[in-house]
This record gives sequence, C-alpha cells and structure tokens, in this order.
Amino acid sequence: MEWTCGPVGREEPVTGKKVVLHVDLNNTILVSDAVTGQGTVAALDYFLTTVTWGRRNKQGGWEWLSDSPSLLPPCSDAVSYYSAFDRTLGFTSGAGRRFRGVLDQHLDLLRWPEGVEADDDLSSKGEDGRMYHWILPSFFQLLRDLAQEGLEFAVVFRTFGSDLSRVLRAVSRALKEGAHPLFPELPDLKLDVDLSPGKIRCSKTKIVLSRAADRVSNQDGERAPYDYLSSARGLGGFQDDYDWWASNTYSLRGGKPLWVDPFDQDVQHIFIDDNIRKNDEDTVVHPKVFLAPGSSDTRTASTAELYDFSLVQTDLLRAISDPNYFTQRVHICLENYKSILQQGAV
Repeated sequence: MEWTCGPVGREEPVTGKKVVLHVDLNNTILVSDAVTGQGTVAALDYFLTTVTWGRRNKQGGWEWLSDSPSLLPPCSDAVSYYSAFDRTLGFTSGAGRRFRGVLDQHLDLLRWPEGVEADDDLSSKGEDGRMYHWILPSFFQLLRDLAQEGLEFAVVFRTFGSDLSRVLRAVSRALKEGAHPLFPELPDLKLDVDLSPGKIRCSKTKIVLSRAADRVSNQDGERAPYDYLSSARGLGGFQDDYDWWASNTYSLRGGKPLWVDPFDQDVQHIFIDDNIRKNDEDTVVHPKVFLAPGSSDTRTASTAELYDFSLVQTDLLRAISDPNYFTQRVHICLENYKSILQQGAV
C-alpha cells in the first residue's frame, strides 16, 4: 500500500460540535497484545478466529459457512471459530488454513517502510523477524484528517491491557517530534498528549475515574464523569477494569462505561473497539444514556441502539488495508447522530 500525506491545511469545521473519541488499543489500533504476549503475527492470526464463521454439523464436526472474514455472521446459526473453540494457536496453519492468504496479505500491508530505520516506539518486530507498524497508520491518518477538517476533537484511549504508557509515549513522539516516517507533518496539528495513564474502576455502587491528581466518581451524579470526559483535550487514556468485566461474564453490564447524552448539541462521544458486538451478553462497552436534558439519571442502552451512532465495532482488516477507515467510521457516526439530536432521544 502506498500512503500519501499532503500538507496540513485548516478548513471550515464539518460540524460545530466537539467529538470525544474513545479508542481501544489491542486489535483496534495495535496488532499485538502485551498481556497475552502475542506479537503482530499471532495477534492477527487470533483476530481471524473472531471473524470467521461456521457451525457444528450433526456428526459433531465443524463446517465453514463463509470463505471470507466478516464482522457479522453470514446467517443466524453461524458462530465464530473463536466462540466455538476459544483461543487457538496457529489458526491459519491448521483449521483456518483457508484464511492464510488473508493473514499474509495484511501482514504485508503492516510492514514497516523499506529502507527506513525501525523506531523503538512506533515499530515492532514480529515473530517472523520482520518489522511492522506497531500503531496502525490509519489511526494517525484519522488525527490528520480530523484536524484538516477543522473538527474539534479529543482522543481518550480505553484499554484493559498494559500498553497504554507506551502508546502515549509513541503517539507523543509522532505528534511532537514528527517521528513517524509516513506522517512527518503531525507536529503541525498542535495536539497535546497527557502522558499520565489513568484508571477506571467499577463496582456495584460506583465508577471512579482517576488520573494524576484528578478523581471523578458517578457517586457525585452521572453528569460528573460525563462532563469530565467531555472536557478532554488532545490525547490521553485510561486503563479500564478488566476484572469487573470478567466478573460480569464479559457482558455489557461489566463493560467499559460510556456516558451518552442524546440531548447534547455540543459534544458527541464515539467508542471504537473490536470487541463491540450487537450481542449484549458478549460485548465490551456499557452505554449509559441520559434520560432527559440536564438529567443526572441514565439507563443502560443495548449495543444495537447505538451501533454506528456512538459505538463502532473495529474491522481490523479494513483498518489495516484502508488508510481512511477510521475517518470514514467517525463520519458515519457524525451523520447518524444527527437523527438522534433531531429526535431528542435514543
């Protein structure tokens, strides 16, 4: 793939509102996982198990229902290979060998530019010894595109993993030092990066957001964390509460909290995560929607209600192959959200 980066210019804002992007890390903008120890090859191989579909036949064997990966199942009784068999090592060398070409194609697209010295923060050596982009170029393209459009925005990284500090450092070098070989003009965007990783911890009685000297809790009303996140500037991030998600059987109820105000004309929150699914018993974000203008009361919304409005399920393969992928998804949410504002409710 050839990436081209033109000069940064300011245009009229595409919207008068501010957008706060909550962005997952692993299998969203990173193709690796420090917690499981997966490098680029293994992480992409694993992702394919979550987007390839089949079912068990009457004899108890596995039969494929699709020859190409997709986020959504091809029919109602299809299940992903991951759902049927859990984590599988060497998927495309075994049961999923029919998808080996997809793996190889996207690994080639992830290759660090030839002839460019590898960067300790922005590149990563795969299990095959080759150098890859550690953060997807399409994420940096998103920052560049939104800034060029004149859109006011902030990025809040939201991860269960342990990569947050390194991501903040890497993004800071790209934005402050022009360290990314494909996007040397990023310092012109004048985006600040808060290098202090925060935490979000959940229980039956409260949700607490903390970062450096900041501490905000929904015990002070659901408006408190909403207003805090709505005031975000530049880029920063929080480690979410994996144990709480696990204790809630990996369902919406224990997911990463997202406050959504369908009456707010000024701020829109969008969450981008590969584990967002329309099945509320198997999804990663807990949407808390305000009930009335200025209200502190919220209700839990289903994923399907906010899918492509405030929730984006990352298609990692497209995020690798299409430099405009994240930009396009954000614009779809901006357009769809207009109808919510017009209706005044979700």
